[in-house]
Amino acid sequence: MSETSLKGRDYRTGKAIEVRTEQGLIGQILPLQGDPHLPLIAPGLVDLQVNGFGGLDFNHFPFSVGMVDQVTRLLWQQGVTTYMPTVITASDLAIESAVARLAEACRTSQRVDRAVAGIHLEGPFLSPEDGPRGAHPLAHIKAPDPALFRHWQECAGGRIALITLSPEWPQSANFIRHCVASGVKVSVGHTSATAENISEAVAAGATLSTHLGNGAHLQLPRHPNYIWQQLAEDHLACALIADGDHLPASVLKVFMRAKGEQAFLVSDVTRFAGMPAGEYDSPIGGRVALSPMGRLSVADRPELLAGSARGLLEGSVICCVSSSPHCNRRWKWPRSALPFSLICRISRDWSQARPVM
Repeated sequence: MSETSLKGRDYRTGKAIEVRTEQGLIGQILPLQGDPHLPLIAPGLVDLQVNGFGGLDFNHFPFSVGMVDQVTRLLWQQGVTTYMPTVITASDLAIESAVARLAEACRTSQRVDRAVAGIHLEGPFLSPEDGPRGAHPLAHIKAPDPALFRHWQECAGGRIALITLSPEWPQSANFIRHCVASGVKVSVGHTSATAENISEAVAAGATLSTHLGNGAHLQLPRHPNYIWQQLAEDHLACALIADGDHLPASVLKVFMRAKGEQAFLVSDVTRFAGMPAGEYDSPIGGRVALSPMGRLSVADRPELLAGSARGLLEGSVICCVSSSPHCNRRWKWPRSALPFSLICRISRDWSQARPVM
């Protein structure tokens, strides 16, 4: 690959810069004379919850190594350079097959290996209750099982880096400790847990909340409830979906103010991103409806969302528009990406040479 020069404006300061690359890696970042017409240059977005994209689905097995590569390329076009393929609640064999194929894709494709920060296992250790369970199939919901998780991790070649679970199950704290000891980050999500359950989960090592405010009952007690408790836990960073459907703008703004630098965006994007409106069969929610406005819901229960049909770039834009006084004042595109060190112990300093996708 030959030397390349990119000119634009630093996303943090708005000042003009030139980025020089050699062999696909950044070598120098130099100041330039100001030009307000230059495009912005920013680090790639990081998405910890990607179920699929552009008609391609990580939860519709069998899928090929080539499909994982295709999703990676499509995400690059959206500005997402690092992501976590997300495998949701399914049969034991389906989860085993999906994580094994994702691991194979990482082993055989350098492009995929560079882009995938780890596998996110969202389920099946979630709440069985309607509402908190969301679109996850009740038939496969179960209590945390350390032996089963170890088996899946072996099939994944150790690449499961994040697991979402509900701490309402007995022995959840022990399971969380087991995960944390093995280097896996634990996120609270799809839960009807009590305040005590959540506190115990945090004490055991849980550090994240999965798409806070979603995967919840349609009506909750004013207080206490599991949303307030997660907002109050200083050791929980929280993922938010800013696609315009999952959270109202006012709630998004309040959550971001409450969590500050511990708030970050995910997409929860599914294969329906970029597809025409209509009804489809999906592993997430069964029969789902995609509206002309891009809202994805369970077909016979439209009040229940079935993931998102909008990518992280679009969510970042919606976030900045809907909460502009808060977001634009700080000019924080990294709000769409939690610092890597907080997620799965990945240390990649922006000042170091890094691939240009």
